[in-house]
Amino acid sequence: MKQMATFLAALLLAGTAVAGDVYVTTDAKGNKVYTDTPQSIPAQKLDIHTANTDPGTAAQQYSSEMKRYGQDEKADSKAETQQTTTHQVAQTTAEDKVKRCTDARQRYQTLMDNWRVYEEGPNGERTYLTSEQIDAARANAKQAMNEFCAEQ
Repeated sequence: MKQMATFLAALLLAGTAVAGDVYVTTDAKGNKVYTDTPQSIPAQKLDIHTANTDPGTAAQQYSSEMKRYGQDEKADSKAETQQTTTHQVAQTTAEDKVKRCTDARQRYQTLMDNWRVYEEGPNGERTYLTSEQIDAARANAKQAMNEFCAEQ
């Protein structure tokens, strides 16, 4: 979304930077006529620049807008990071710690009580663990239980 807004702003700035040429002609009564589309061929092209049509000014405006968009994007990114960090800290509440401890104890107890332990694959098929794999799973479950339940 931010990139689309940046692209549209660049198009708007580029559109204002493009200006038509200004010509001066003299009509039949001798009056000077200023126009961007001369009616007669002996028209003199004038070199007129305004804040909107001067290429240097337009380039500076474009550059400053792009810097501002970059700073806004950095600020948005920083705010999102802070919100994520705050959210993660809020998730580790006391209730969450108790739930993790309970789950870890239940997992450890299940592994200790069962002789045949399996892992379920993505399509629902069971793969039974070997004795070494069961021992490793039990050790991991005990370590997780000790980690989550250390404060209780």
